[in-house]
Amino acid sequence: MSVRVVTVHLPEAYIEAIDQLVRRRLYPNRAEAIRMAIRDFIMEEAMRSE
Repeated sequence: MSVRVVTVHLPEAYIEAIDQLVRRRLYPNRAEAIRMAIRDFIMEEAMRSE
C-alpha cells in the first residue's frame, strides 16, 4: 500500500495522549497510532452503513 503525507492540526491534548500511548509502547510512533485510529474509525463507520 502506498503512503501519502497528510497534514492535520490536532489539539495539544490529543498529541499529548498519543505521545503517552507511544511512551507506553502501545504504538511505535505517532504516525502509526494515528494510522490505526483512522483505520479503526473507517472500519466502524463502514459497519454502521451496512
